[in-house]
Amino acid sequence: MADKKMVMIDGNTAAAWVAHACSEVIAIYPITPSSPMAETSDEYSAQGRKNLWGTVPKVYEMQSEAGAAGAVHGALTTGALSTTFTASQGLLLMIPNMYKIAGELTSTVFHVSARALAASALSIFGDHQDVMACRQTGFAMLASNSVQEVMDTAMISHAATLRSRIPFLHFFDGFRTSHELQKIEEIPYEVMKEMIDDGLVAEHRTRGLTPENPAIRGTAQNPDVYFQGREVVNQFYDKVPSIVQAEMDKFAKLSGRQYHLFDYTGAKDAEKVIIVMGSGAETVEETVDYLTAKGEKVGVLKVRLYRPFDAALFVKALPPTVKTIAVLDRTKEPGSLGEPLYEDVVAACGEITQKGEAPWKFQFPTIIGGRYGLGSKEFTPAMVKGVFESLNKPVRGFIVGIKDDVQGKSLPWDESFNIEEEGMNEAMFYGLGSDGTVGANKNSIKIIGDAKPELNAQAYFSYDSKKSGGFTVSHLRFGVKPIRRPYLINHADFLACHKWSYMETYDLLANAKPGATFLLNSPYKADEVWKHLPVEAQKRIIDKKLKFYVIDAFEIARGTGMGSRINTVMQAAYFKISGVLAEQKAVEYMKKFVEKSYGKKGKDVVEKNNATIDAALSAVHEVKYPAQTEGNNHMKPAMATSKDPFVKEVLGTMTVQEGDKLPVSKMPVDGTFPTGTTRFEKRAVAERVPEWNPALCIQCGQCTVVCSHACIRMKVVPESELGKAPVGFKTAEGKGKQAGKKMTLQISTEDCMECGVCLNACLGKSKENPDQKALRFVPFTDEAYKKSAVANWEFFEKLPDTKEDLNLSTPQGLAYKLPLFEFSGACGGCGETPYIKILSQLFGDRAVIANATGCSSIYGGNLPTTPYCKTAEGRGPSWSNSLFEDAAEFGLGMRLTSDKLAEHAREIAAQAKSEGIEAGLVDKLLANTQADDAAIAEQRKN
Repeated sequence: MADKKMVMIDGNTAAAWVAHACSEVIAIYPITPSSPMAETSDEYSAQGRKNLWGTVPKVYEMQSEAGAAGAVHGALTTGALSTTFTASQGLLLMIPNMYKIAGELTSTVFHVSARALAASALSIFGDHQDVMACRQTGFAMLASNSVQEVMDTAMISHAATLRSRIPFLHFFDGFRTSHELQKIEEIPYEVMKEMIDDGLVAEHRTRGLTPENPAIRGTAQNPDVYFQGREVVNQFYDKVPSIVQAEMDKFAKLSGRQYHLFDYTGAKDAEKVIIVMGSGAETVEETVDYLTAKGEKVGVLKVRLYRPFDAALFVKALPPTVKTIAVLDRTKEPGSLGEPLYEDVVAACGEITQKGEAPWKFQFPTIIGGRYGLGSKEFTPAMVKGVFESLNKPVRGFIVGIKDDVQGKSLPWDESFNIEEEGMNEAMFYGLGSDGTVGANKNSIKIIGDAKPELNAQAYFSYDSKKSGGFTVSHLRFGVKPIRRPYLINHADFLACHKWSYMETYDLLANAKPGATFLLNSPYKADEVWKHLPVEAQKRIIDKKLKFYVIDAFEIARGTGMGSRINTVMQAAYFKISGVLAEQKAVEYMKKFVEKSYGKKGKDVVEKNNATIDAALSAVHEVKYPAQTEGNNHMKPAMATSKDPFVKEVLGTMTVQEGDKLPVSKMPVDGTFPTGTTRFEKRAVAERVPEWNPALCIQCGQCTVVCSHACIRMKVVPESELGKAPVGFKTAEGKGKQAGKKMTLQISTEDCMECGVCLNACLGKSKENPDQKALRFVPFTDEAYKKSAVANWEFFEKLPDTKEDLNLSTPQGLAYKLPLFEFSGACGGCGETPYIKILSQLFGDRAVIANATGCSSIYGGNLPTTPYCKTAEGRGPSWSNSLFEDAAEFGLGMRLTSDKLAEHAREIAAQAKSEGIEAGLVDKLLANTQADDAAIAEQRKN
């Protein structure tokens, strides 16, 4: 057995480590969440890292996933060891080539971070819908449940495919396993060399097409022989289970880690058993260990080799005492009798029983199937316990993890149930996307892993889908035992909030354990913070008896030249008060990681980070809070300004991170949602916001054009409205086409991202002091200022839109035109969104948009809120996204419809005219060219 080397890596890196070592040609087309496998392989080759045979693999990026599969097929056909990585719709695009590769008995491994498929909506998150759509291709399918298993099973797959000649699809759960950081044992090259038989590599090479020994493959066959050709491969598939088990046994001797095609854990006399594969198996196993320790007769059977499915070995792995089986599928097949794993389990049990080889001690077990975890929906020990409890009165086709109030198929579970483990410490960090929180926590878990080698460590990072400036939660666990918790923390020993505004929006402290430590990044000092907290947060702190600390991270970061990157400050504060490491040891390791992370950027950057660490340690202060709540500050109700019940009750619930609580009945059946909902969100993430000085403003409109979130707008203020303006509402005498009128420039401060692009673009300057501009940053922490700014914006929005005398070819004209794209989830200062905003101003009231998948689809069509909005007349862009690869064709279909319906309308109009109906009006309709806004308005009247 080789010497152990422990590494802190994620599932994607674990797969790439093996795939790169066992390959010669790697064709890639990165797609979330598999992209890091491709990127890591590319990086390895760029670094000159050699494979097991001493040569650097050729990594080549193709134009699509279909192209990547085609390139792999070509490489295999000519004798190379080749692989690829994919997920979701990308995997579906590979299916035609997968049939060919399997049909030609070609050895390869496709590594898949399994992900949901786009149906009524896109989901980039994990389940098994993609891999289950491939089970008919002829690929063997091998599942991994954890980061360690990803590396081990990848190795077993590469060995087994060469021995069996059957291609392998090695899969693991997207995000949950692909992006989870775990401390695992790395497989050294010498072990991999032992696993791969060079004689089998030579045979694979010999089967490659070459003009030195010509052959033809991929022929077209007639009805006389095609059927026979499909059946001749059966002998190879029959051998796969024994080959895989032999490779698993060989790997066990080399590594000490033993796997089986089906692994059972639980009571030997279990009466209730759950069948599952993927990361959910870890959760079930942890819960089974807990329940069996309390005397319950339960167990879990983990499926590893899903295709080919060996019925005899499966039934043999079950305890003979089993009475009820629940099969958990992480996929959805509408209209089927049951999901795939369930159908295989029923078939296997039935087949073995019919053969008279059944081991059942009592009777043929009751077998029910159910779904869990679609789109990375949480799957917790409480839900596992709920499944076991439901087996007393089985529900066929059950659902667990959501509330099905349409058909009543969902199982109840006790949300308060938690499995406590001695020596386990769990910490949660709420950050703002791009503030460095996630990066700092990746370093923290590595620091803890390095400083305390006796500890196991795990890190997982959950995000909303905003491109930056979104809501991030870092989940860190470490403990003396192996960590089998592929689910989010909801009972934390330590909880940090890196953004003050979150306290007004999210019920974060619900996830803190009684007596836990709470660290808040606060603009208020320890002796004044209490009165500024929402009453609801105060009550949580009191009721849970939390240890409460504050630090002004932004003040420290700006003082040490770090700008808005508060990650180093908050990391230092965490180590200061959590007690995970001794303070001096933590500082030593943090500074070592600073050198490692930023050394290439220069001495200045390293010194700034080190100064930030030192400053942070002395800036953490404990809050001595009273025994009762104080003041009248309350959390903001979600989407409070909307009058639409759907927006308030459904989208609002999603906005405050409580979408898990929504029942099935609240979801639109076809995935159609209202537009213009970002205006109700009001995230208030900026620490500083622009303030307008009318005296210096030249009303050029540049700031409104460049604002990537449509937060800066101009309007003419009618004389009749001036008297209704709130105190502090600023106006100026209009310039240019608005001369002789009052105008105003207003900023939606609660939607600002503090990017500063508007300040850079501002042309209005003081003659005496050119550094003084018409726009300047001011702190957005003063309560009175906030209220005034919000009141000004609300009044501004009620003013009539300026429609006359607008030259839309100039920034000033555009500044007065209502944008129909506002407050998107794009990164602050995004370079794309200003153009979309302009398009929406010019054409938005008659636009139908076919959006490609990528940044623009995520900030443009992401739930819970969408930025495309309507005019006062109710018109605005209609938007849809089809798939990753077909936006042009999708849009063409829309254009063809528009052209055809217009043609048909003219035909009907001509027919109506011939029948003597409103001839004058018909002539107007047919003659209108709709060449400009005025003509379009006239046509709408017609």
